[in-house]
Amino acid sequence: MPVHNRIAEFAAEMTAWRRDLHANPELAFEEHRTSAIVAEKLASFGVEVHCGLAGTGVVGVLRGQGGGARALGLRADMDALPMQETGAGRPHASRVPGQMHACGHDGHTTMLLGAAKYLAETRNFDGTVHFIFQPAEENGGGAEVMLKEGLLERFPCDALYAAHTDPYLPLGMITALPGPVMAAADHFTLKIHGKGGHAARPHHTIDPVLVGSHIVLALQSIVSRRTNSFDSVVVGVSTFNAGSASNIIPETAVLTGTVRTLRPETQQESAALVRHIVEMTAKTHGAAVDIDYEWGYPPVVNALHEADCAARAAARVVGAEKVITDASPSMGGEDFAFMLLKRPGAYVKFGQKACVASGVALHNPAFDFNDDLSPIGASYFAALVEQELPRG
Repeated sequence: MPVHNRIAEFAAEMTAWRRDLHANPELAFEEHRTSAIVAEKLASFGVEVHCGLAGTGVVGVLRGQGGGARALGLRADMDALPMQETGAGRPHASRVPGQMHACGHDGHTTMLLGAAKYLAETRNFDGTVHFIFQPAEENGGGAEVMLKEGLLERFPCDALYAAHTDPYLPLGMITALPGPVMAAADHFTLKIHGKGGHAARPHHTIDPVLVGSHIVLALQSIVSRRTNSFDSVVVGVSTFNAGSASNIIPETAVLTGTVRTLRPETQQESAALVRHIVEMTAKTHGAAVDIDYEWGYPPVVNALHEADCAARAAARVVGAEKVITDASPSMGGEDFAFMLLKRPGAYVKFGQKACVASGVALHNPAFDFNDDLSPIGASYFAALVEQELPRG
């Protein structure tokens, strides 16, 4: 099953949906217009619609032919990012100042809607499909909120699947990896309390800028000296704020950063090391420090069987030679991880890079989803359903 002829027939319609969503982005838990459009389209396809989970979440329920009890959940995220778009000249550029779809969620929503439209027309499967349109992937952990509000109790699923666009992978390529796919994403804020004074008399002060600088360097030892070389870890300080003038040593400095890990054990160990290194480094210099360590999304880990199911479905659409099953995982975070803690499933990536010269990064103000990917993604979800919920 390559891109299905019927899906190809309404590809232009999907492009119109996607560009409308792109022009009207909404942030986490504010996806009121987006969820209303999703609900209206699902209903027009003949899909049973349920609204309100996690505020703006939408679940569509579609039953196939036959009385099969098995059910699949297909998830797409809907929220945008708090960024100003710079895509000059695009007729569908964001109309909302300071908000844009810079991570392809407009495309993810469109692809799942396309799959729902096709599957509702054909119903060439036996069992139930739950189309899960989730709010707040970027901020707020909408997946976890939906779960806490009874997603899987109300809409039982035997397996869960999701996908994300990849701007560096050529269009028509799909990655379906077994095991870890995305990293746990933790964040920390450090407030260093020193002793301010005149910059000409540093010996009468405890310089929080100096202390913070030592902390930045010391934290790198977690990766270089405290972690197994075969275990991927990222520890980075992203902001460093202190001071108001060149002749003043400030009282405080505030640093923020992130810790990314692929294994739960490494996540625990890294968090403990961050705390220990920060506290001991500050103490060495006579400073105090407040540590706010925020546990973020867990790692995304694909179940072996479901990753294989995803790879086989992808091969039906793009050909086995274009399905990658042995790439390195990403150190980015993704809250679909919460769903995979509850049910087995797989998270795949769709290439959208049109040519060698293209490939604007995710979360870049010039990013745009490649509309040529929509029929490929919709066909993948359709192939997955027909493969895993076969009639007869």
